[in-house]
Amino acid sequence: MAKKSTTYQEDFIEALKDPRESAAYLNAAIEEGDRSVFLLALRNVAEAHGGMTSISAKAKLNRESLYRMLSSKGNPEIKSIFTLLHSMGLKLSIEPKTKPVKSSRVKKAA
Repeated sequence: MAKKSTTYQEDFIEALKDPRESAAYLNAAIEEGDRSVFLLALRNVAEAHGGMTSISAKAKLNRESLYRMLSSKGNPEIKSIFTLLHSMGLKLSIEPKTKPVKSSRVKKAA
């Protein structure tokens, strides 16, 4: 019996079921600095985590609104992004752009 082949997209969506893979993918999309790239990444992660219907129910968001929010022309509010990420077991965090440089200043004695 021949082994069933899968498409790249199917394999990709399967990999995104792992929260670490999803987080790395979304972080890479954010690094691109392009809103449409980030929204596409969110759509792919949502598909991996059960699809729009399932995610909209978990996030308590209207399914049609979720589709609009994640469209290439979508403009979601930050609260909606937080809610969506939380429903997929993810969170948004902020980190310094670069590692802080240790101060070489010497403290003067009083």
